[in-house]
Amino acid sequence: MEINLNDFKNLDIENIGEWPPTVKLCGAILIFLMVGLLGWQYDLKKMENKVSQAQKKEIELKNSFEFKQQKAANLPALKQQLKDIEETFGDLLKRLPSKSEIAELLVDISQQGLGAGLEFELFKPGDEQPRDFYAEVPIEIKVIGSYHQFGNFISGVSDLPRIVTNNKLAIYKDNKEGDMILETTAKTYRYLDDEEKNEK
Repeated sequence: MEINLNDFKNLDIENIGEWPPTVKLCGAILIFLMVGLLGWQYDLKKMENKVSQAQKKEIELKNSFEFKQQKAANLPALKQQLKDIEETFGDLLKRLPSKSEIAELLVDISQQGLGAGLEFELFKPGDEQPRDFYAEVPIEIKVIGSYHQFGNFISGVSDLPRIVTNNKLAIYKDNKEGDMILETTAKTYRYLDDEEKNEK
């Protein structure tokens, strides 16, 4: 089929049915190409969106992988650290007196004061105050002595095998007698057994 350029002259848009067959064929091919091009652009946009989403997902997965890889690389060190913490915690728990050892510990604290040459005015163990996994046992102490004796007493108490802390420590001079007085609330801590924890 030969294309004659004269066929394209004087075409009436309102009367397409009377166009020459070559013009109709060219028009159909042109419409087909335009529709194909629009469809291809639409598909291309969809593909670009999918590629963009896939790239974002890839970055997320890569970051997640790197984070997990770092955690995995640190796992042996973290396990060792946890083991060390558990051992330290176990050692500290051993330093907490049991219920039966509290009376013995009170005697040890008073012996430290007497050994330092202090005169006791007050030595009053208070009621246990339960906490998470331990109980706090406060002991109100008031002693008369010198700075040197106070230092020996506090040092001796801190050297005891069980944990004892001194709180609200105050040293002052008694105006009437002129004696030096040390007041403190010593606290020791007792581990609660499972039955006692359940009673809380």
